[in-house]
Amino acid sequence: MMSTLPTDRMNALGQSLWLDDITRDLLDSGTLERYIADWSVTGLTSNPTIFDHAITHSASYDGTIERLLANGLSGEDLFFALAIEDLSRAADLFSSAHARTASVDGWVSLEVSPLLAHDTEGTVASAKTLHASADRPNLFIKIPGTAEGLKAIEQAIYAGVPVNVTLLFSPEQYVAAADAYMKGLERRVEAGLTPDVRSVASLFISRWDRAVADIVPAPLKNRLGLAIGKLAYKAYRDQMDSDRWQRLANHGARAQRLLFASTGTKDPSIPETLYTDGLVAPNTVNTMPEATLKAAATHGTAAGVLPRDGGDGASTLGEFTAAGVDLTALAEKLQADGAEAFVQSWRDLLLAIETKSAALAKRKDKSAT
Repeated sequence: MMSTLPTDRMNALGQSLWLDDITRDLLDSGTLERYIADWSVTGLTSNPTIFDHAITHSASYDGTIERLLANGLSGEDLFFALAIEDLSRAADLFSSAHARTASVDGWVSLEVSPLLAHDTEGTVASAKTLHASADRPNLFIKIPGTAEGLKAIEQAIYAGVPVNVTLLFSPEQYVAAADAYMKGLERRVEAGLTPDVRSVASLFISRWDRAVADIVPAPLKNRLGLAIGKLAYKAYRDQMDSDRWQRLANHGARAQRLLFASTGTKDPSIPETLYTDGLVAPNTVNTMPEATLKAAATHGTAAGVLPRDGGDGASTLGEFTAAGVDLTALAEKLQADGAEAFVQSWRDLLLAIETKSAALAKRKDKSAT
């Protein structure tokens, strides 16, 4: 009998629920374990902004930072060591889900430095190093699905590194990411290697609606993100049904699952669960901020799944085009702006680490006198 809890229903309908958050407090308090036990959470994503906020506004990392500083680490090296500690703990909490689903689920994600965005070889080398350092089979390395990132995604997959392709905004960008993934797998098959290297493709949703909020008429507000999600899901199913994918599946490849990201709402006039209720689909993932997870668990509806054919997604996009929205240009802008924001978030994170490190060193000197 299907559970009455909304998050359980989403899981029963075939969708994995992941938390878009990671802090030392979340781990130490047992909160993440409760989300796993009570709300069907089976994975986790992270980003520099999350770590920046946690380091800046909490003392939870002070001891670890002091220890890493004493070991001679600083800057990016210190951050990655700190992040891997947290994500390794989280990966262990999800290890049972990883085993139960034959490695389909139970993943955590760590992002490569966005400062390497135009350095394919550097990105791949970093991805391999980070994955090896964590020594966890259920760790994804996040690589942006930008034009520059696609080659790095292909090479990382070929190297056997599981990849979370991030910063996708349109069905077309998703298809490009899927192509890079399959190219990497095809190279593995040609080399006599197993193509069972996992990946997710992360499609950002809510930023669409925020981008057009002030330029479209009221009847179109908060409808664009869901329409993009519907058509991306159609593209995802089309990829899985293609002869190209079926040939790879015949060699043992598993689907690069579509992941709906940026599913928290900012507009107080719409339901908190707009994107979680509206984007349920089998063999997909929805990663959500903690507040959105709580809303989904307590008053979500999760009434049904996305239509295989994209439903009214195409007609809805037609309404936006008629209203003067250049969807192709907007998708490119959202991705470019997102990549720029990633770089700024990374710089902010490194500044937070530098500031915290200096404060801890000063405190240590004062206590020694």
